[in-house]
Parts: sequence; structure tokens; C-alpha cells
Amino acid sequence: MAVEIREIKPTKRQLLPFVHFPIDTLYKDNQYYVPALVLDEVNTLRPDRNPAFDFCESVYYMAYRDGKPVGRIAGIINSVVNERMGQKAARFGFVDFIDDAEVVDALFKAVADWARSKQMTTLEGPLGFTDMDQEGMLVEGFDQLSTQATIYNHPYYPEHMQRMGFKKDADWVEFKITVPSAIPDKMARVAQIVRTRFGLKTVHCTNRKTLVKQYGDDIFHLINECYDELFGYSPLTEGQIKHYIDLYLPFLPLDHLCLIVDKEEKLVGVGVSIPSLSRALIKSRGRYLPFGWKHLLSAISGKTDTVDLMLVAVKPEYQNKGANALLFTDLIPAFIKRGYKWAESNPELESNQKVQQQWQYFDLVQNKRRRAFKKSI
Repeated sequence: MAVEIREIKPTKRQLLPFVHFPIDTLYKDNQYYVPALVLDEVNTLRPDRNPAFDFCESVYYMAYRDGKPVGRIAGIINSVVNERMGQKAARFGFVDFIDDAEVVDALFKAVADWARSKQMTTLEGPLGFTDMDQEGMLVEGFDQLSTQATIYNHPYYPEHMQRMGFKKDADWVEFKITVPSAIPDKMARVAQIVRTRFGLKTVHCTNRKTLVKQYGDDIFHLINECYDELFGYSPLTEGQIKHYIDLYLPFLPLDHLCLIVDKEEKLVGVGVSIPSLSRALIKSRGRYLPFGWKHLLSAISGKTDTVDLMLVAVKPEYQNKGANALLFTDLIPAFIKRGYKWAESNPELESNQKVQQQWQYFDLVQNKRRRAFKKSI
């Protein structure tokens, strides 16, 4: 049967099959795939729920054969990034497909045709609306459990990208880190030097209202400052900052969050980690109901052996000066108390040596690599 491409309207009713396709069909029995939270992904794709649509536009397609879904893809244009980079690039993301060249070609043709109709000249991805979305196609580490913040895909995905003429645009690497039984001595010494030399200190928030009121905006403004020059970064707007404060900060375990302030009590560094939700999301199949919330609550309460290191942001003037050691001397005791055996670093650009230097104190292995591809259209 021929492949049929259908445009999916950005309504909850039409987006649910789009989001469910990889969970319920393509990766139904895959032990490494971690599903997204269904309602969160649906809301990400809806213009009335995602503030990124203030400067983005998108289109969604699903591929069908004999009436059955066999693939999906999103086309995205981020006008802010295009203006910053002086480019006319469309992004593809939220992409999944069976191992069938006809299906893959039909999906990418639909997005490329849409992009050209918008006067775009290149297609790149997989990328989301902004860096707060999943990005990068897995090219190494197919036998490793994914994290809730990353994409998992079959090994044939990058083979199809190469077949279609896409080239490497950027790579991210990830590390699996052994949580030490105590703070490494060298790290402790560096942290003390940083405290003395620069007058920096860590702050512990024990109240969520205080965290949101006193540091909420500053955390995301700091992320904007620190990530500004990274690949394809889209600065968070005030609307997005408010959205993410409401979405994330009320649920972060406070002992997994470290803040660094200077002598004037201004925020200069932040480290955010969360208990791994991977196993819980697999058990719940990305659903809160009827019993998914129990699995998620159990993981958040610490019934997991892995912690995900979601992000680290340190003001440029304190990077490469040991400030990161302050973050981990604060977080490691909490990890030990929780009984974590491993930490997952989540994606870091392979060229970002400043970030990767912070792992020098730990036993680790690079367990995954993911890639963004690019092609003229």
C-alpha cells in the first residue's frame, strides 16, 4: 500500500495519536526507550499552551499505510534563532518512523515542502522549539537506558539520515558517572579555595515559595546568560520563564538543587538534578492515570539508584575557576544520602570542554552520543 501523509492539527484530540505513536507502537516492547509524559508533550505542541509559539511556528504530519500509523514528524521554524544566526532554517523534530525508506522519504518531503513554502533554505534536527525540548538523534548507546530529557531512537534512524544526504551539524555526548562514597579530596580543596578567593557560597532553599520568589526568575536569566553561545540556543522569553517556573520549580526535590551566590547575594551558579524517572515512565507508559502517578511519586521520593544531572549554569566570569566544585560538594552528600549509585550527565556539546572538565573528579564512561543533522532543501 502507498504511504499516506496526513497533517495533524494542533488540538488535543488530534495530537494524542501523534504522541502515542512511539509509545504504543514503535517502542512498545523496547527496554531502553523512555516515553515522554503524554500530556506534557501534547501541551508542548499546542500553540495555546506553549509560549515558544510567540516566535515559533510549526506543522505536524503522520504517515499511514493501510490505515495504520507508521511514522510522525514535526516541522518547526524558530524565528529568533534564525535572526540571531542570519539563516533561513527549518527544524524537524518529534520524529519517529518504521524502517522503511518510502515512509521516511514521505515524512521528510512533507516537512521540506512546508519549509520551502515558508522561504526556508535548510532543514536541521532533530531539534525542538527551544533547548528546553529534547534534541539530538541517538547515534551511539542504543543499548543504554534513555533519560526523561533525551530522545531514544532505533539504530536505523541515522542510517536513513545519511541515505537522504543529511550531514552532521553538531554532536552531544553523555556520561554515566559513578556516585562517589564521599566528596573527592581534590574537589573539596578546590571548593574551599573558591569560597575564600571569590567570596562565593552555596544557598540551601528549604521552602519552595522562597525558591520561586527569590530565585525563580534569576535561575532562568542565568541559564540564558550561560547558554547564549551554545549551538542553536533560543533565549528564554519572560513568558517562557514564567511558564517553566510554574512547570518545574514546584516539583524539584530541594536537596537536588544547589545555588551559588556572591558577596552581594547575587546568583552566579545553579545545579539542577532530579531522581531518574526513566523506569517510572516506562512502567506508566507516559501516563499519569490511572496508576502512573504512583510510579512517578515513588521515583521522585528516591526509590531509584540513578540521579539525572539536568543542567549546570555558572556565570562566564566564574567558569574554569572551580565554581562547579562548589555545586558538587553541595550535591554529593545528598546523592549519597539518597543511595544513588550512578548519575547521568544528559547531553553536552562534544566541543564544550568547559563543562566536561567538571567530571575530572569522577569515575565515568561516555555511554551515549547524539547528533543534529543538516541539509539544504
